[in-house]
Amino acid sequence: MRFHNRILSLSAAVLFAGITVSSALAQDPSQNPPQAPPPDSQQQPPPQYPPQGQYPQQQGQYPPQQAQYPPQGQNSPQGYPPQQYPQQQYPQQPQGQYPAQQGQYPQQGYPPPPPMLAPQQLDQLVAPIALYPDGLLAQTLTASTYSNSSEIPDAAAWANAHQYLHGDALAQAIRMDNLNFDPSVMALLPFPRVLDYMARYMGWTQALGNAVLAERDQVMDAVQRMRRQAYDYRYLQSNAYERVYIDQGAVVIDPVSPGLYYVPYYNPLIVFSRPRPGFFIGGAIGFGPGIAIGASFGPWGWGGVGFGWSSHTILIDRSPWVRTWSNRAAYVHTYAAPYHPAAGARVERHEMREREHREERR
Repeated sequence: MRFHNRILSLSAAVLFAGITVSSALAQDPSQNPPQAPPPDSQQQPPPQYPPQGQYPQQQGQYPPQQAQYPPQGQNSPQGYPPQQYPQQQYPQQPQGQYPAQQGQYPQQGYPPPPPMLAPQQLDQLVAPIALYPDGLLAQTLTASTYSNSSEIPDAAAWANAHQYLHGDALAQAIRMDNLNFDPSVMALLPFPRVLDYMARYMGWTQALGNAVLAERDQVMDAVQRMRRQAYDYRYLQSNAYERVYIDQGAVVIDPVSPGLYYVPYYNPLIVFSRPRPGFFIGGAIGFGPGIAIGASFGPWGWGGVGFGWSSHTILIDRSPWVRTWSNRAAYVHTYAAPYHPAAGARVERHEMREREHREERR
């Protein structure tokens, strides 16, 4: 009996010691350190889509983009399936300035063409501009191929500072300031918001330009796929600003009044998805102010601009634009009445009214 009591006492002592050691280990962080939460590797830059509702007012010289849409598949409107586009790794831009150019072509020896993009990737790439009127879309695609230089940011800065000029006065200012950008870039100077978007998101612009040079047919097919989706879902329809119709199987978008362009803005997560029952589709696409493109802009290709959709042709000044990845260094497009800047450097001859223009819009 005495021996049995000793065994019980010894067992209790061992059990108490084990509990004491376990408690000490649980309270000692050096013996049992807390596991650090995994880094957030799922964050993606917001998709590069034009803002919805209205264009944001400029805040300072080059403000960060406001009212961006949420990352793909998150916070999408109720009733819409998340898009299955692969995420593009476009870098965020520093605040207060356009991004520095990267990946400029070397002087000697050209890199191989970029990898071919899958149809789904091309769909995502063209989604922000697929619903532009044909003429504006053609000029945007050709201008994007000059994204490996400083031309687009420089042109965007000039256009932003001269937003108070329109029509013939703007065309005259281009000549008086002796601007010397490529004609494809010059053609977008009447559209400061378009240039600002391209300059702000140069990663997207470079990817678009490379695709236009290396796989133009597939880029144009992607535009038609996206237009057809918006057309079939009845988001894309004729209205007071543009005429939408089918020509030889292609969805064509033209201004109602020739030469008067309205830049559309929309959320691709909405207009390229099936609408939920009861959703009012009429307000899904909005339009900016009208921009008149007259004969004074003929030297930059606006005399006859658009597409030959069936032949995968981009038409600039009524002639096929055939710049490609292999001939991009030497190609010079033929214009009926080309613009020739005067000899010498660019000279600013007009008041920089960015601040005054911004205040007038408030």
